[in-house]
Amino acid sequence: MDKGLRITLRKSKIGYPARQAQVLAGLGLRRINHVVVRADTRIIRGMIRKVAHLVDVQQVESEGRE
Repeated sequence: MDKGLRITLRKSKIGYPARQAQVLAGLGLRRINHVVVRADTRIIRGMIRKVAHLVDVQQVESEGRE
């Protein structure tokens, strides 16, 4: 099993720079309380760092991820 990150959008992207909205879209987050699981990579961690004030992150064990 690989490690993954469960990312939850907790605050609206409204009122923040368009670049941050693009990062959220890149992570696959669409609306408040939307949850996605992504692989724990340096790229994803960097994206999370850019929008850390809008999301909650938990580390999880993910099955069958490639």
